[in-house]
Amino acid sequence: MERRQNLFAGNGYAGLSDFAVYYIGGIIKHANALNAITNPGTNSYKRLVPGFEAPINLAYSARNRSAACRIPYVSSPNGRRVEVRFPDPTTNSYLAFAAMLLAGLDGVQNKIHPGDPIDKKHVRPSARGGRQGAACLRLARAGARSPARGPRVPDQGRRVLGRLLESYITLKEEELTRFRMTTHPVEFDMYYSS
Repeated sequence: MERRQNLFAGNGYAGLSDFAVYYIGGIIKHANALNAITNPGTNSYKRLVPGFEAPINLAYSARNRSAACRIPYVSSPNGRRVEVRFPDPTTNSYLAFAAMLLAGLDGVQNKIHPGDPIDKKHVRPSARGGRQGAACLRLARAGARSPARGPRVPDQGRRVLGRLLESYITLKEEELTRFRMTTHPVEFDMYYSS
């Protein structure tokens, strides 16, 4: 029986290989576009706020829980892995895993380096010159569509997901329009209650 090697295990930061670091680079590069799939509802962003160990920093770390990508400590190289922490439980897991895999593979193919890890607790993105993930569904949708920032979904992703991706983005735009045009029950209570 052939023994397989974990491609994420290596001699780099937290026992990671270059392959794993580039994979993280792809996740971080495409994070705002990924948010449109991994955080599909307006409520998905209510937990992504600073100061609560929420994964708001587009960075990676073995110690800082506010990093989007966390490298858990494991004693065996066979268990080396990366946790992408920003997806919401309401996501379609099939779409989320496919999108994260495509983003990570884009990082590997194009050798996208994610920068230095963050190991201090509760580092704000602005304090380290870093970036923060999308703060709402509207910004995530803009990140998924924005040609100004370069191609947000790798070509192989467009081939694999095909028209599903465009239909998904169109559906999210319709939801955003509906939310924008409707009074929220909290607003109704605040302004129209006696």
